[in-house]
Amino acid sequence: MALKKNDLITVNIDGMTAEGSGVAHYEGMAVFVPNAAPNDCLSVKIIKLSKNYAVGKIQQIITPGDGRIMPDCPSYPKCGGCTFRHLDYAEECRIKLQRVNDAMKRIGGIDIEAEEFIAAENPDRYRNKAQFPFGNEQNRAVFGFYAERSHRIVPFTDCRLQPEIFNAIAQATANFINDTPNDIYDETTGKGRFRHLYIRRGFATGEIMVCAVVNANGLAKEDEFIKRIRAVSPEIKSIIINTNRERTNVIMGAKCRTAWGKDTISDILCGVKFEISPLSFYQVNREQAEKLYNCGREYAGLTGKEVLFDIYCGTGTIGLSMAASARALYGIEIIPDAVENARRNAAANCIENAEFICADAADGARQLKERGISPDVVVIDPPRKGCSAEVIELIDEMSPKRVVYISCDPATLARDIARFAEYGWKAQRLTAVDMFPRTANVECVVLLTKVQK
Repeated sequence: MALKKNDLITVNIDGMTAEGSGVAHYEGMAVFVPNAAPNDCLSVKIIKLSKNYAVGKIQQIITPGDGRIMPDCPSYPKCGGCTFRHLDYAEECRIKLQRVNDAMKRIGGIDIEAEEFIAAENPDRYRNKAQFPFGNEQNRAVFGFYAERSHRIVPFTDCRLQPEIFNAIAQATANFINDTPNDIYDETTGKGRFRHLYIRRGFATGEIMVCAVVNANGLAKEDEFIKRIRAVSPEIKSIIINTNRERTNVIMGAKCRTAWGKDTISDILCGVKFEISPLSFYQVNREQAEKLYNCGREYAGLTGKEVLFDIYCGTGTIGLSMAASARALYGIEIIPDAVENARRNAAANCIENAEFICADAADGARQLKERGISPDVVVIDPPRKGCSAEVIELIDEMSPKRVVYISCDPATLARDIARFAEYGWKAQRLTAVDMFPRTANVECVVLLTKVQK
């Protein structure tokens, strides 16, 4: 009998998708079930049906899988911030490791498995950045996170992914809005003032930046806002007003003004001090980022004699963490603000063997090649979509001894390793790092070397 929408069926979860949904099979059809756990036996209602698959919603957990636990957050899974809060952490790590190894085999056709999975010592309270949308609820300001695949705000009192002080800052902001003429931005009309609250923290220094994103040049009664935010904690060192007047889903606008304190806050990563501005990239999980970068440094095998290229370098965090072990560092990044931050970070740490080029990855590599500069080691940390075929070809033409590929998506990593293999490169080592516990994301570090023919 053919499966139909609204059918109620019993299934056993025998796999997991990259997005963290459970996978079952019913009469030969794949059924994807959000918030499922491996080896669950479930009563599921079919809510979506296509020619090749179905999507089900859990109606009853008949027999829970061994890794299933009671979620410790009342907003889960409504807010969409976590994927695996219904699993114990050991089971989450097992799923992520399997995802990495499966991607290598099935997508890349590569005979390699991760030699290590670096789990987080602290799977909660690790985020050093938060972005809270604000909305209206019965004419009162509320904050929270958007429900998955929507712009409906799910309010909460405590997000376990971030420091408790972030929640206190957000509540102080909501109280300020309710007590002043600052209205909430309405996406449908483009009117209203307050859009988002953006908070960053340096975990090593304790410094906190609070940034109000507004559909204006500032806040009404801005001095009162500063007073209330400063009263939350002496760790707050910077209060920024960011102007975003665009009818867009992009959170931050291009214009920032320091309302009080410093223009930036600082943090220390792998022994290097970094200045963090409102718009600059910085790894969200400092503790795991250090492990990721240390693994990358080990794979790079630097002895002090090598020329190191850091492609997609951002604000220079990876390259600068390795600069002391290299003869010269060249970073390539397309975002001008990030390049300027990288240069300032190098100067602040008295790193004199680093140069940063503002260009896309392929053009920057060409510029260095035209100057007669060749790398001994190349580090790449591309966006989720991975490397372009042009960049891979250029890296091969530069003939480095080693390529260290840091990736936030095992699928595009596996695809790109297969592309490198077409030029004679082989993945020699692979480590997986859990950068974002309780979410479906997982990072990888791969060492590639040219196979001698």
